[in-house]
Amino acid sequence: MRRLAKWFGWIALAEILGLLVLTVVTARTSDPALWPPPPVGFKTEVSVVSHLYHSGLVIPRAAARERASQQNNHAVYALAQRYAGYEWLEIGWGDEGFYRMVPTIASLTVSEAMRALFRSGNASVLHVVGMIQPARLSFANSEIVRIDLSQAGFGRMLDGIEASFAHGKNGAVLDDAGPGLYGPSRFYRANGNFNIFNDCNHWVARLLSEAGLPTAPVLATLPQGLLLDLRWRAGLVPMPKPERKQR
Repeated sequence: MRRLAKWFGWIALAEILGLLVLTVVTARTSDPALWPPPPVGFKTEVSVVSHLYHSGLVIPRAAARERASQQNNHAVYALAQRYAGYEWLEIGWGDEGFYRMVPTIASLTVSEAMRALFRSGNASVLHVVGMIQPARLSFANSEIVRIDLSQAGFGRMLDGIEASFAHGKNGAVLDDAGPGLYGPSRFYRANGNFNIFNDCNHWVARLLSEAGLPTAPVLATLPQGLLLDLRWRAGLVPMPKPERKQR
């Protein structure tokens, strides 16, 4: 029995070491030409929002509209026009079935999680929400990291968002995926297949990497790992949650 326990211990240690090596080998370094932004000059504030098992990006609508028009990001520009009455846009990418069937942690089932993570060819969608208030006020209970991007970094991020949208034959954004989950929101057809190696948090990490930040795909499998890496290597910590008013 002791020998068996010893073998299990060595196997567990080997797995941990293998995971650490894989994390280091696949980690992406920051791009100093893009991030951090220079101390003097224009900066664009974006936020990473953690919804327990899912993360998304909140970007300023007006800045996205202006930049998208300059670099011909037609999908992003169309969104900024559609949500013209809002200050911010929350954008998330994920498995279409999981997004619809698991809007909250209470709706999560093992079978649906296994299907989304391990079945091949899962269709993806983008979820876009118009927001009047900034992320910290809109998602009071979520972990949120604010990030200042350079103008070039923000432009690169918008290029990545643009590439995520599926387009019709005439170039129009495919918004036939139905209404969204909360607030003024909608689903849009997206490019890419969802699985455990390409989930919603990996999508956010790739966009952050495009903007010049350091990211680690292995850690980014879950929002907690994504935020932990931002703390370790980028020095970015979650914003304080608003205090609850005493009744």
